Amino acid sequence: MWGLAAWATGLLFFLPVAWMVLTSFHSEADAATNPPSITAPLTLEGYREFFGTSTGTSPWPALANSATAAIASTLFVLMLAIPAAYALSIKPVRKWSDAMFFFLSTKMLPAVAGLLPIYLVAKNTGLLDNIWLMAVLYTAMNLPIAVWMMRSFLAEIPVEILEAAAIDGAGLLTVLRRIVTPIAAPGIAATSLICFIFSWNEMLFARVLTGVRSITAPVFLTGFVTSQGLFLAKVCAAAVVVSLPVLIAGFAAQDKLVQGLSMGAVK
Repeated sequence: MWGLAAWATGLLFFLPVAWMVLTSFHSEADAATNPPSITAPLTLEGYREFFGTSTGTSPWPALANSATAAIASTLFVLMLAIPAAYALSIKPVRKWSDAMFFFLSTKMLPAVAGLLPIYLVAKNTGLLDNIWLMAVLYTAMNLPIAVWMMRSFLAEIPVEILEAAAIDGAGLLTVLRRIVTPIAAPGIAATSLICFIFSWNEMLFARVLTGVRSITAPVFLTGFVTSQGLFLAKVCAAAVVVSLPVLIAGFAAQDKLVQGLSMGAVK
């Protein structure tokens, strides 16, 4: 019974995704029917519209901007989160629990509450419509959860290995690079994937702080929603294409992801 319930729950979550993929291969007229037609003829019209065959608007700059912001912010997060997690787990500082709670408390502020101050700072510093501003913002947004995740992963590393490395004369950077990073590779992969997904999917700040040069893929996707209607097939096609990088990254790191998510579960 539990197996059947698990399969039913999985299919329930998968059904909207499958419906989105199917709708992306329908014409706008068929996609707008109520109830939707499952047996409607398939077409690539929605994908042609997304890639600008008829409109001349290419999605590649937006996809490149999202990739730049997501990858750069993920690298920045790892560069900051791994040393911080090392200090909070393997070499714990005084009142480390207070530091962890402070990191977590920064996620309690609604994102929209910080939107206006960030917009004013970006406007006064000339950083509006700059993709590197988005990379820095995504780094700040994902760093707390990355520190929490990495601390649980690094806490599983045997201290005896680090002590042996210290006896052999290894410095802090050597320990982080040659011992901590290989052992915690599954946890690093899981943290990287989650940070990448959060950065890739973020739309609120990108909608306000980007314009033409640094528009991201989620903002580009919303441009297909018009007041004239008949946009479901194009939106579904755009959503499928925008979702592919995350799916590919998750599939490529699935073995490390499973190991990483299970690290720190058993004490």
